Amino acid sequence: MDTIYLYEFIGTAVLVLMGDGVVANSVLKDTKSQGAGWVVITFGWGLGVFLGVIIAAPHSGAHINPAVTLGFAFAGMFEWSLVPGYIIAQLLGGFAGATVVYLYFRQHFDITVDKGTKLAVFCTGPQIRSLPNNIFSEVVGTFVLIFTIFHFVDPSFTTPALGEVPVGLGSVGALPVALLVVGIGMSLGGTTGYAINPARDLGPRFAHYIYPMKNKGGSDWKYSWVPVFAPILGALIAAMAFIAIW
Repeated sequence: MDTIYLYEFIGTAVLVLMGDGVVANSVLKDTKSQGAGWVVITFGWGLGVFLGVIIAAPHSGAHINPAVTLGFAFAGMFEWSLVPGYIIAQLLGGFAGATVVYLYFRQHFDITVDKGTKLAVFCTGPQIRSLPNNIFSEVVGTFVLIFTIFHFVDPSFTTPALGEVPVGLGSVGALPVALLVVGIGMSLGGTTGYAINPARDLGPRFAHYIYPMKNKGGSDWKYSWVPVFAPILGALIAAMAFIAIW
């Protein structure tokens, strides 16, 4: 596997490990943080993004999300020839991260009675099932994600001798996207669980489907296309809007 794809895999795996992990910590029976709540979950996902970006950014650009990859490609800012490899690496990374969560919390999965709670650790689902509204929620959330990322710029300073000089932020440069994800979760996440990332949802949903656990329910495949299709649509709309006004 090429280095860029390997780091997309690793970055996405870390993202899902930390994100699904904070959900497991908050909802599964008899963890020390059971009942921690939405604020902890949203910050856990944001910090998962932070870690994934720190790891992958120097090597692959740290898309760690097919919607980001496609958004950049739609906007002409990323080579289409790299898109399939990135998306495959991201989907496999999502599955790998969810696998570690399953192994890590296996005893707590077994003593948790509610089937929906177990599924919620792995993937998203709507609070009110209405496909038009669920799609709209994911499109809006992903639009905010991608459109804002398009506007991230590196700081710089200007001198008479050197002109404009870019200033690298190192690992701190991962913080804006992490805070962006926290903000989306806080403000827009309550309707569908804010997938805004097909790899964050589809790979872990397969993990839930494959791995055995006591009293496991279905993986809700009837809904599974929404957190795949809607983020891609949101990324396309964000790219079109960015091109139109930039």
